[in-house]
Amino acid sequence: MKKLKILFLGTPDFAVETLSKLHQHFEIVGVVTAPDKPSGRGKKLNQSAVKKHALEKNLEVLQPSNLKSDEFQQDLIRLNPNLAIVVAFRMLPKKVWSFPEFGIFNIHASLLPNYRGAAPINWAVINGERETGVTSFYLDEKIDTGAIIDSRSVEIEKHETAGSLHDKLMVLGADLAVETAKAISEGTAVAKKQIKNSDNKEAPKLTKENTQINWSNDADQIMNFVNGLNPYPLAWASLIEEGKKVQVKIGRVEIESEIDQEALVGELIFEKNKFLVKSGNKWISIKELKYPGKKMLKIQDFLNGYNQAKADKMEL
Repeated sequence: MKKLKILFLGTPDFAVETLSKLHQHFEIVGVVTAPDKPSGRGKKLNQSAVKKHALEKNLEVLQPSNLKSDEFQQDLIRLNPNLAIVVAFRMLPKKVWSFPEFGIFNIHASLLPNYRGAAPINWAVINGERETGVTSFYLDEKIDTGAIIDSRSVEIEKHETAGSLHDKLMVLGADLAVETAKAISEGTAVAKKQIKNSDNKEAPKLTKENTQINWSNDADQIMNFVNGLNPYPLAWASLIEEGKKVQVKIGRVEIESEIDQEALVGELIFEKNKFLVKSGNKWISIKELKYPGKKMLKIQDFLNGYNQAKADKMEL
């Protein structure tokens, strides 16, 4: 068995679980995370979730703004890790990922080669998948294309949100990272080249353009879309009020089975504290809505202070 000296690279909450579990089993020689960023009205510097955890555990933290810099290269030489593990971090230059003796592997929140990209959890829910998982793979020059070491799968439940699936995969990914590291230590890890086919889906970055609800879609598609963007960045729609567009964010919807009224897509009904929108095939009941400048509200609370007469329709 080879003694591992691990360099960990990660930034958000998703990565903290993995760092915590690795630290229970192996020596962590250093933690690399994003530089502190100003946030809030006072522009106070905000530390990443990984940095906060690392400092609590008295682990050395590195926050290079330039991963190709000589200074960071000197840090690698000083720390001398023989394995590096990446979870939710930025793309690494070859001079970094080729440094450790036993390589560097990443934990990706999908069953590769399916859902390569920045938002695999969101897109798996949006596309109505019934299964996803986590994959450990060695890094190479491209994004999420390296040889696969191991993977674990999990069921996506009917009303799963990106948030609830995130929490499941966070734990599953941490366990997989430990198991993969142990296999590398024991010399039993076997990596297989990824073979991508035409059926594999991508997981592009979420933008304003690809997070808008298309009310022409079927109700099931819209529900998956909203769930896949909850809790962040949230699906949005243009509510037309007296001819003017108001961008609202929608946190939760349900399919309304009791309403069987013909209408054009995007038409609205307000009935018994319900806010209903006609989709491509059924009525959608909005359950949580955020109006500009306001917090997310349950629909009953929103309608209590809303002038329903000014709402015309939802823009397609």
